[in-house]
Amino acid sequence: MDATYWGKSFGVLLIVDAYRKRLLWRKFLDKKETIADYLEGIEWLREHKFKILGIVCDGLWGLPQALVRYKVQYCQFHQVKTVDEYLTKSPQTEAGQELQKIAHLLCHTDKESFVGMMDMWYEKWHIWLKQRTIDKNTGKKTYTHRRVRSAYFSMKRHMKWLWTYYDNPDVPIPNTNNILEAINTDLKTKLRVHNGMSKRYRKLFIDEYFRLKWK
Repeated sequence: MDATYWGKSFGVLLIVDAYRKRLLWRKFLDKKETIADYLEGIEWLREHKFKILGIVCDGLWGLPQALVRYKVQYCQFHQVKTVDEYLTKSPQTEAGQELQKIAHLLCHTDKESFVGMMDMWYEKWHIWLKQRTIDKNTGKKTYTHRRVRSAYFSMKRHMKWLWTYYDNPDVPIPNTNNILEAINTDLKTKLRVHNGMSKRYRKLFIDEYFRLKWK
């Protein structure tokens, strides 16, 4: 499950069968997607007798908790992207550089190795992470290395959902939603040729795209 956008006021939320590569459900969006939008799609699947073996999703706040009855895999690709957004492509601190290298191993290693690397990193840098700086304007203390902290705690917070596929080898759950990334990239490439298309015709184009290619 994932949403993709064209600007801030138009997008589409998709639920795809990762193995049959088939679109199961879609919803056009006029604003940022919500947990309720995802639950609407899940309820539609249940009403139409789909058996949900697992769900791969991104980092919408509170979404994994709302799907607690299912096996939820947090997309590892999205997690790495989140870390890179916090740290930038070229972290300036040694701690940031080391953390980014660990994050980039996420999709290429096993759970035990990754958790071990994270624990070792935190043991080395936990005091540094707690450093605070006094704001000259307000006099308040803030964390000095906020972006590195945010990158670390993002991975730490999602850790229980990063390895669902690994903990359930008998259930065919992907570790990323790369199939959706490929669909969204292809769709956006085709729509880019038709820049200036109205929202109404864009919806018609998207419906036809999925009817022809992903049904």
